[in-house]
Formats: sequence, C-alpha cells, structure tokens
Amino acid sequence: MGIDSELNQMSDRLRQMPKVEIHTHLIGTADAETIYQMAQRNQVALPAGSLKEWKLFYEFRDFTHFIEVYSIARQCVQTADDYVFLVERFLEHQAEQNIRYSEVHFGTTLPSDRLSDADLLEALSIGAIQGEAKYGSRVKFIAAIVRHSPERQRQTLECALRGQDRGIVVGLGLAGQEAGYPPEDFAETFAEARRQGLRVVAHAGEAAGAESIWNALEHLQAERIGHGIRCLEDDALMQSLCDLQIPLEVSPQSNYCLGIVDRHQPHPIRQLVDAGLYCTLNSDDPPMFQTNLVNEYLTLAKQGFSWEDLWQLNLNTLEASFLPESEKNNYRREWQAFLS
Repeated sequence: MGIDSELNQMSDRLRQMPKVEIHTHLIGTADAETIYQMAQRNQVALPAGSLKEWKLFYEFRDFTHFIEVYSIARQCVQTADDYVFLVERFLEHQAEQNIRYSEVHFGTTLPSDRLSDADLLEALSIGAIQGEAKYGSRVKFIAAIVRHSPERQRQTLECALRGQDRGIVVGLGLAGQEAGYPPEDFAETFAEARRQGLRVVAHAGEAAGAESIWNALEHLQAERIGHGIRCLEDDALMQSLCDLQIPLEVSPQSNYCLGIVDRHQPHPIRQLVDAGLYCTLNSDDPPMFQTNLVNEYLTLAKQGFSWEDLWQLNLNTLEASFLPESEKNNYRREWQAFLS
C-alpha cells in the first residue's frame, strides 16, 4: 500500500472517529462565505468586490493580515440573528467531522455593538439548541477576557456568570496579547470566577515564553493552558506541568501560521507527549488557518504519529473537557463502541 493510500485511509478513519474539541474561538470559526453573508446583510464594506475575492483575501498571509481579517469578521457579526447563524454553522462544520462536543471561546459585547450581553447569551443559547437539533453536535462556551482590554474583565465575568445560570457557559478564559498584560492583572477576577463555580483557562506560552505559563498557574490557577508549547523553554515548568497533569490545548496549524513554530520543522507536540505532558489537539481559528480538527490530526499522522498516539490525544481531549462525569461516561461508551 502506498503512502498516499495509507494517508487517505487514515484521513477517513480520523473523520469517522468521534471527537471532542476544547479550544476554538467563535468568530474565528466562521468561514469566508459566512462572514460575506453577514457583511451583505449588515451593509459592512469588505476589502473585496465579490465572494471569490473575499475568499482570496480570507486566506492566511501573515500575523498582521490575520488580525485584519479577524477584526473585519468581528465587525460583520452584529445582530442576535448573526450569532445564532454563526453557532449553527459552527455545529454543522463540527458534525461533518464527527466532533460530538466542543468548548468555544467568545468575546463579550463592545459599547459600539447593537446588542447587549444578555441578547448575546440568548443568541448563543438558541444557536446551540437549534444547531444540536439539526446536526447532533453540542457546544458550551467560555467567556474570554481580552488581555489588552483589562477594563472589561468585570463585564466578561458578569456575562460568564449569567451564561452559567443559563447552562451554556462553563468557564472564564484569558486570551489576546500576552506581552505587557500579565496574568496577575486578572487574578482577582479569576478568583471570583472560581468561587462562583466557573472553570478557568488561560492562553499562555504562545507569543510569550515560559514565564507566562508559570504566572497563569500561580495567579489564575488555570485548569488548562491554551497553547502552552513554550513550556519547552523551561525544564522545571515541564516537570511541574507533567506532575500536575495540566492539559495543554495544542493547535499545530495555528502555531505554524503565526510563526510560533517553523513550518519546515515537525511540531514540538511530539516532545511534549514523549515527556509525559497532558496534550489535547485543537484547531483554534480553523477557516482562518485553512484547517479543521481532522486536518490537525492528519498533520501529526504525516509527522509520524501512530493511530494509537492520535487516539490517545482524542481521549485526552475528552477527559480535559469541562463536561460532568455522567456526560463523559456517555461519550466514553461511544468512543469504545467506535473502537470495537
């Protein structure tokens, strides 16, 4: 059997494999066509004269261009109906990959937005319910504090708590620009989130180094680390993460696109796994990085990961999710039935 044939078989098996994903961003999950439709509906001018041109513009070039695309996409999502549509489309794409459950970061509303946080939560709830009914894939949300807007952290916490009451928000996250906005600036807000029963996660060790991860663990008591691959710069941190079994939410194509990892090198997740760290696999902002979760698994398969290695990453992701044990048990049975 040739290499191409083996990879095709692996790709089919990975697509059929029941999966969980715990690190994506809601706006970043929207494909070019979805954003184009919203731009037309909301009369937002795009730097493209047609859908074809917009799709070309949407393709990743570099970090600056990625930020520009993300910012434009954010401006196009304006109404409650937009968010309902966005969540439904997301669940449709997840279901196509047999992703059974996802945890997705979302940003709270800005003063310039047309809708309130209450309206946003209502839209997320409707989208999740309708999307699950149509496609069979489920989603819960993590309200993300944007580091470079620290003045909005309390608003984000309050939104998360309202979403928790509705049963759609499971956690509070920290995302955005690492440099200049250390985790300790958000310690009090995270402590309150923990007291109120929210789970807590933080992006760290992506654009900034190992110190960022240390601080997320010490000051935020983060239960999972978004990305975290730069722990490789500190042997003591590696050992601590291994001892504590803190899950790392690893996203290879994101790391390649943003220049965190040299595209010509194997992804360092191999080193993390071999060192005993608790790794999960995710797609981050999939359409913006021309990827999806199946492609993330296939990327590692091409770099020498065996089926057993990939299956373990899938198991890790399920166990690292914030699902209650009763629901994890249901998925564990489904996972086992797939293997059988």
